[in-house]
Amino acid sequence: MRKLLTVITETALEHILIDEIEALGAKGYTITDARGKGSRGTRNAGWETNGNIRLEIVCDDEVANAITTFLQEKYYDNYAMIIFTSDVTVLRQDKFI
Repeated sequence: MRKLLTVITETALEHILIDEIEALGAKGYTITDARGKGSRGTRNAGWETNGNIRLEIVCDDEVANAITTFLQEKYYDNYAMIIFTSDVTVLRQDKFI
């Protein structure tokens, strides 16, 4: 069983996060723009720096735990960030070796 790790956070972190998640074992990722409202207010993406991204990574438990722990410790106190995981079934297993 694979994990889908989803991180919703500030656009300003995008390039930093890519380097960090790859260093922690992520083999690939998908990033999309995200809008919504949470404890830090509305994120409407009206300005590039006011936007959010949705970063999705399919990986094994070990990598998901490493990334989650790292991001929580480094960013939770000072940035808008939500992380959640779910079990997923991947149909093209050869893409995630």
